[in-house]
Amino acid sequence: MSTAGAYLRLINLGWVLTREGVISALPADHLPAILRFGHSLAGLLAKKRAKTSAQSDNLARAVDRLGPSYVKIGQFLATRPDVVGKDFAADLALLQDRMSTFPMEAARRQIEDSLGRSIEDLFEEFLPPVAAASMAQVHPAIVIDKEGSRRKVAVKVIRPGVRERFARDLETNFVVAHLQERFYPPARRLRPVEVAKTLEQTTKIEMDLRLEAAALSELDENTVDDPGFRVPKVDWERTGRDVVTMEWIDGVKMSDIAGLKAAGHDLSMLAQTLMQSFLRHTLRDGFFHADMHQGNLFVDPTGEIVAVDMGIVGRLGKKERRFLAEILFGFITRDYQRVADVHFEAGYVPAHHNHASFAQAIRAIGEPIHGQPADTISMAKLLTLLFEVTELFDMQTRSELIMLQKTMVVVEGVARSLDPHFNMWKASEPVVGSWIRDNLGPKRIVGDLKDGLKAAMRIAEAVPEIAARVEKLAVNITDMTEHGLKFDAETAEKIGRSEARHSRSGRVALWVIAGALLYIAWRISAF
Repeated sequence: MSTAGAYLRLINLGWVLTREGVISALPADHLPAILRFGHSLAGLLAKKRAKTSAQSDNLARAVDRLGPSYVKIGQFLATRPDVVGKDFAADLALLQDRMSTFPMEAARRQIEDSLGRSIEDLFEEFLPPVAAASMAQVHPAIVIDKEGSRRKVAVKVIRPGVRERFARDLETNFVVAHLQERFYPPARRLRPVEVAKTLEQTTKIEMDLRLEAAALSELDENTVDDPGFRVPKVDWERTGRDVVTMEWIDGVKMSDIAGLKAAGHDLSMLAQTLMQSFLRHTLRDGFFHADMHQGNLFVDPTGEIVAVDMGIVGRLGKKERRFLAEILFGFITRDYQRVADVHFEAGYVPAHHNHASFAQAIRAIGEPIHGQPADTISMAKLLTLLFEVTELFDMQTRSELIMLQKTMVVVEGVARSLDPHFNMWKASEPVVGSWIRDNLGPKRIVGDLKDGLKAAMRIAEAVPEIAARVEKLAVNITDMTEHGLKFDAETAEKIGRSEARHSRSGRVALWVIAGALLYIAWRISAF
């Protein structure tokens, strides 16, 4: 990909954000003098409308101008308040799927190219789209079962050209991330390049609808016996890279509180079921729907919650699940030293910090909670405060924990919208308590012994191969000691090409910077 092109797109990105008043809305405290000057200049260049509009409106307009890929990038960054700040994360979270639809003919071509069959062969009826997102849109359709009965399905089709657009925009993201790490040392703790890599991986997965179908199938298997929660069944015959077909859900969106009441649903019970389901998926399975906003949650006529759109999922290993459970249990029992020790045991806080000092910081979060009414205590807020405190102790950003925190914030918000007096701790206790009894007590020891035996057996099976590799390494080291280190011709050639490429990149960067200055001067004069 062209680095020069990425810099030019970055210039256009900066211009759009400046004109829509997004740059001037950013805090300028603690910025170097030259950046404060740029911040002031951005305020002068902003449109008059942007100067009087709400920050969220300005951001939404900027993203609309930049295109569908930036909508998805914005939604992803909404999951990273540690990177963009709480206010901007809240505004970006409002960028729910309100994109324009693309033509029916384009959708038909996408489906036929992906599945290798005609629309008429696949569907009895294929109807116009009913919803559009940054990456795909949804069409209702009718299929004929093997038994000859008609069945309504939802057909999600990827946007044409979205992969190419994302590839270009992600390159720009990597440029920004590298600049952050190079010129703004405080950002290094947040690992902006790693954030960009996570975004790249997330979008690659989300743009292969077979993987979304697989996520739906996995969550369906995990929740088959769970009360009050399910996901749509996947129609694998009509699913490919660019299209996923699933059961059509007739239900009321969770955002429609009046509709839920009119349908006779118990809102308090729905709030409890939603929170318990999320914790069950997280702690029991280590696999959860990571985009559980109200637009992706329906309540069917039987009162079951149905979650759709599994493009973004989260996974937690055993260590992370134990970490989460022990944190919650430690706060409930006011054992702040244990909460602190868990952070060190998990390796989240560097070992050179003092355990007692970290426990003191944890106490500052936990003590204000005790004595408050249970329905005013926010588990999501507790985790948010916890991650803020860990910044003081050089805790590196953990993407899996940030994803968990974001999802918990969203789920808690949905539950409280259903029932303003929702008791978070009472709803969570059966699931968290059960997991703690099974995984932090005697059963945990038995489970750890089983895992240890399995690991020992795998090592025993690999011993002959390890021995052969060690022997080969010893021979190579002896040879290097006697004859010195040598590069083969291919390695030497690669080193030469790399050096030449870096030299060319430096020259290109200088020309791009010069062009950027001319471009900005022209735009300012035109303005």
